[in-house]
Amino acid sequence: MAPPRAELEGSRSSSGTEELGSNSKPSVNGPAGEPELFSAYSTITLVKDEPEDPWALPKLEATGIKWRDLNIQRKIFRVVEAVVKIALLLGFLYLFICSLDILGSAFQLVGGKAAGDIFKDNAVLANPVAGLVIGILVTVLVQSSSTSSSIVVSMVSSNLLGVRSAIPVIMGTNIGTSVTNTIVALMQSGDRNEFRRAFAGATVHDFFNWLSVIILLPIEAASGYLYHLTHVIVKTFDIKSGEDAPEMLNVITDPLTDLIIQLDKSVINDIATGDPTATNKSLVKEWCKTAFSMVEQNVTVPSELNCTSPELCWTEGNSTWTVKNISETINLEKCNHLFVNAAISDLGIGLILLAASLITLCTCLILIVKLLNSMLRGQVATVIKKIINTDFQYPFGWVTGYIAIAVGAGMTFIVQSSSIFTSALTPLVGIGVISIERVYPLTLGSNIGTTTTAIIAALASPGETLANSLQIALCHFFFNISGILIWYPIPFMRIPIRLAKALGTHTSKYRWFAVAYLILCFVLLPLFVFGLSVAGWQVLTGVGVPIVIIIVTIIVINIMQTKCPRFLPKILQTWDCLPIWMHSLAPWDRIIRYATRCCSTRHFGKCKCCKADDECSDRMGKQTKSLEVYEHPVILENEKEDVNIFPIIENESKVNSTIM
Repeated sequence: MAPPRAELEGSRSSSGTEELGSNSKPSVNGPAGEPELFSAYSTITLVKDEPEDPWALPKLEATGIKWRDLNIQRKIFRVVEAVVKIALLLGFLYLFICSLDILGSAFQLVGGKAAGDIFKDNAVLANPVAGLVIGILVTVLVQSSSTSSSIVVSMVSSNLLGVRSAIPVIMGTNIGTSVTNTIVALMQSGDRNEFRRAFAGATVHDFFNWLSVIILLPIEAASGYLYHLTHVIVKTFDIKSGEDAPEMLNVITDPLTDLIIQLDKSVINDIATGDPTATNKSLVKEWCKTAFSMVEQNVTVPSELNCTSPELCWTEGNSTWTVKNISETINLEKCNHLFVNAAISDLGIGLILLAASLITLCTCLILIVKLLNSMLRGQVATVIKKIINTDFQYPFGWVTGYIAIAVGAGMTFIVQSSSIFTSALTPLVGIGVISIERVYPLTLGSNIGTTTTAIIAALASPGETLANSLQIALCHFFFNISGILIWYPIPFMRIPIRLAKALGTHTSKYRWFAVAYLILCFVLLPLFVFGLSVAGWQVLTGVGVPIVIIIVTIIVINIMQTKCPRFLPKILQTWDCLPIWMHSLAPWDRIIRYATRCCSTRHFGKCKCCKADDECSDRMGKQTKSLEVYEHPVILENEKEDVNIFPIIENESKVNSTIM
């Protein structure tokens, strides 16, 4: 047997080395006869290993020379550089907002007439579930809850749709409007950590809207509390017609967007209200300045009873004629946008604008994120993060969230779009300036802010349509207030935050799932439910109820697996009893990667990294790898990505065998 390792470091006692137990450390008797322990293989074992919070805001440390170490010339250069960056940031933000506006116009050109056709079927809208999914689909098509809400108000004002039937549609528009900031979050998919935070910050809006609808739609269908509450308010207060809603952000963006495209949004309303002549009209506005005049015109009527007066009524052959005042439109000034004289269909113009706006949106967002990352460093980032994310001192900490709600409502009222406000917040969440916990109340405030704009717009309605328009706007307002009362005041009930974080974690690992989530939640699921609703209540109940029961059962089992698995049968304590593709995204991920790899191989030549997919995953894992125990502490300090720890483990096993 080889001599023990202790002989190489110190004297031995006559009794030799002591017996080593299975869990004891090797030791020898020192010169004084006292036991001497070998030094630990690594000092890292003495440090308590605390896992890092993946949702903690990153520390944006300053890079470069500190301000106090700069000379005057460098200080002047840094000030000029900061001013230029701020100007560029404001410019890119302006283009970002304009591209969102153009994106909405593109969606209206592509799907606006289809949205109007969807609203024409009043019998389907009588079904609250169908009304909900129609509100989602139409808002996704036109990319504007204001547009879809105005269509609903027009239909209610024209007595084509009752107020009570319109409430589920308004709930659907609340869900559909949250798709924009989710699309914006996809632009930050290049960095996994940024994408995780950005996607969670965007989808917290989705989860709030979906959960609010799941709770409040059945309550409204059963009791009609929103209808009765708003009806009492409208009847109690003698509200008169007011001025038009103020245009704040549009004053800044219209000079640019009006040079690109202008739409006649009344065409969608006319299609929805059943005007047959509107079907062949173009959404692209041709005349920007018009006037109306009343002229007397001879028209045919069904019978003499429909004549304006007996003196102005006569018969020619089988036709009865009378004289009526007809309103004629006089075109005064043509528009000056790019597509005013284009011989292209609405669909073609919409697709061109859709591609251009998405490219501009992505470019501006990338540049905004780059500029923010370069500007928000060191002390500046610390101050901004403290101002935004710090709560008031005890016992007033709870007030902070409600102030954030008020700020979100005020900012949304200023920009007149919840989509623009929440889309602007998304990149800030991604780079780590705003936490998920703070963006949640800001998003709730934006839901309130967009309804206040609708209320002001309703107050500008004519007297005969004021009551219905205002009641619909108030239903939207109190729906969001009810959702906030459920999902915000009690910290335990802030479930949207936990769900958004879980979804963000999964989408950062499987980034293709973000696109699948968008298509599933905002297109396929509403279309599936809409198809069942059109088939009738029997089909909707027969198919929908078993699916809901299965989903609720899975949720309950998941919660019990986490909290109290001992109460479950052994087979249900894990999902291992099911095929792996039913409870894991890993098999689907392999299929997606294989499919994309084949496409890249076919279109771009042989893929050199096809066999390195697992290595890429390993490298990503190494970047976030936790600290490990090594034999020599020097290795921990000088660790590189390519360090191989297997020789170290092999040497350690040899030493142990030598000691034994």
